[in-house]
This record gives sequence, C-alpha cells and structure tokens, in this order.
Amino acid sequence: MNKLIHVAVGVIFGPDGRVLIAKRPQSAHQGGLWEFPGGKVEAGESVELALTRELQEELSIFVTSCKPLIQIRHHYPDKSVLLDVYKVLHFTGVPRGAEGQPTKWVSSHELTQYEFPAANKPIITATSLPERYLITGQFSDEADLLNRLDSALYRGIRLAQLRLQDIELSKNKMLLARIFSIVEKYSARLILNTDIYSFNKILEMFPVTNLGLHLNRHQAAAITTRPVPDNYLFGVSCHDEQEIEHAQHIGADYLLLSPVKVTRSHPSAAPLGWEKFKQWVELANVPVYALGGVDEGDLEMAALSGAQGIAGISAWWSN
Repeated sequence: MNKLIHVAVGVIFGPDGRVLIAKRPQSAHQGGLWEFPGGKVEAGESVELALTRELQEELSIFVTSCKPLIQIRHHYPDKSVLLDVYKVLHFTGVPRGAEGQPTKWVSSHELTQYEFPAANKPIITATSLPERYLITGQFSDEADLLNRLDSALYRGIRLAQLRLQDIELSKNKMLLARIFSIVEKYSARLILNTDIYSFNKILEMFPVTNLGLHLNRHQAAAITTRPVPDNYLFGVSCHDEQEIEHAQHIGADYLLLSPVKVTRSHPSAAPLGWEKFKQWVELANVPVYALGGVDEGDLEMAALSGAQGIAGISAWWSN
C-alpha cells in the first residue's frame, strides 16, 4: 500500500457565502484540476497550524477562525491521502494566488461545474450540506404537516427528510406539489424517505433537482449499485460498521448513524455514545449526521466527533 500523506485542506468562505477554489499547476499531481487550498501536515504539526501556514504561503491570508468539516481517506493508483478538511470562517488579508495559481470565488451549488480530484467529491457534498437535518414527525392532518414543515424552514432548516408512513407519496400529487412549493420558497432541499420505485415515479411527475432519496438499512442491503443519478442526493441509515461500508459501496452521498443516545422511539436500542460514534465516522468518506436523542446542544460535540451535524425530529418538528 502507498504511504498515507496527511493533508490539511481549507474550505474558505467569503462574507457573501461563496467558496474559494484554486487551480492546481499542470506539473503537480492531478495537475490542471481545481481544488480546495491546503497542503501537507508536517511531523509534529497540528492540522490547524498546518492549515494556517499553508494558506499564508498559498493565498497570503491568515486564518482567525476555522472548524472541522470532514476527514477523507482516498487511494489513488500512485498515492494515498488523508484529507483533514476544515471550514475557514474568518481570515485576514485578501486571498490571491501567491504562487501564480488561478483562484475563483464560487457558490456552493456551482462547485459541481468544476473538475476536482476524485478525493474532493465528498468535500463538495459536505460544503453544500447544512449542520441541521430535519426528519418529519407526527402530524394531525395534511394542513398540520404543511404548517409544521413551513415553520421549520422559516426558522432556518434547509435540509428535510419527508417520512410519511401512512401516505403513499407517488399517489398524492397535489400534496407533493404543496410540499415542493414550500421547500422551493425557502431554497431548501427535500429528501424523500421512500422506495426506489416510488422515488422514480415522483421524479416523472416533478423533475426537480433539489430532491434526494433516503433508504433504511434493509432497503440499502438489497441493492448493489447507486439507485439515483449523481445530481440527486442519496442517503442511507446505518447502525454498524458493515452497513457503513455497504452504504459507501452503493454510492451514498451521506449517512445517518444512530442511535447516538437513548431515544424515546427505540428505548431498547443500545446507544453508541460519542466515542464509538467518532470511531465509526472515521470509517466513512462521506458526510455523517448523528441521529438518536440529539438536539441543538449536541452540535458542538457532533462536530468534534467528525459529524457533518445532527439529524432529528423533536428538535425542530413543532408548531
């Protein structure tokens, strides 16, 4: 196996929310492709220190605030890399290509239009995903469902999983149209918790691109390839190491890993706890959300444990 090269990577956000990308020189590994700036972590050097040093050298900026985003292990034919990726939230100086490399500010949804090294694909996904992932809960009727969804999005939720146990989504075009209208109003993304056949039927009715499919552990276990095109988000619920491996094999863009804590809905399920959660997140090269008994107060611990953020119902599903 190739020696693992440890690299600190910065996803640099500007005041307007756009992200800075740079073009690799033709003479470099993966030359000519766009990348998120960064460089090698030297022996005895922390990731934060390495990132600060590299961005000073490459872009003439000084990092004043950053936090972990995702850690990725990727094996190219000629080298293996461990990418420690941080969100750079504040910095001083004006970024410029200090080594002559072209740079560009782009919105997160435009990143897919640029050609990046393969190892950067999960970074692009993580950059576009929020910290909070809502899963819809109980409601009294359709009006209540719509009101609760609108309220959650109004309060800032931008990623929601629609889980309706008693409604067959593909046969409720009018309800779906109302739901999609609310999601579109807030420029949010909607994940459908349904089967692959129903998801495809819904796409025939509503060929929108801000949709995604989420499969439970049993649905995921029954397939061997990615079930949706690359421009639709695809997520999988995982509860052990084997499921994490399989979810990535079938092309999942993100995972829900649970239960982190004891939950009211599944009180007999043994919780992972944050230590084991962190160990299992390290097996994933895609963004992972912590699920099960978590709320706003767990956001910091989730980030420290390598998670994209937290997912849940009760934290945000209210009137």
